[in-house]
Amino acid sequence: MVIQGNFYKRTISEIFCEIWRSGRITYLERWGLMSALLKDSLTQEEMDAINRLIHAVRRGWLKVVD
Repeated sequence: MVIQGNFYKRTISEIFCEIWRSGRITYLERWGLMSALLKDSLTQEEMDAINRLIHAVRRGWLKVVD
């Protein structure tokens, strides 16, 4: 699934890789993932990636930043 932002398009896998690489999740990334979840057209692989991110935040492996 492609998430449309202001002037760019990013896939869930691109967002996942950027978050994991940086070790933090920003407000815009959270908003993009939430938007994708609300559209209810994600594949199982995309849902698994989002669930991994949520798990990593809960375990403290990723920081939530504004």
